[in-house]
Amino acid sequence: MMLKDRTDRGDRQVTKLSDYLRISEAAEYLGVSANTLRNWENAGKIAAHRHPMNSYRLFKKEELDALLKQVQEPPSESSR
Repeated sequence: MMLKDRTDRGDRQVTKLSDYLRISEAAEYLGVSANTLRNWENAGKIAAHRHPMNSYRLFKKEELDALLKQVQEPPSESSR
């Protein structure tokens, strides 16, 4: 099964579903609850993609990794 994902140019790019995690898997990966992940999506803190057949929320692994990296970085001198 392939998931179609919009690129910045408006084209359609085909991506494998194996590059995505379901909400329960993504929540476990991040160490938060599924409800927290839903709240983050609603607040615009993270993007959820939809499964083409059942509209379930899917999260890109690379976006989750970027979020984890952002949280784990020490604060910069200017933000102290």
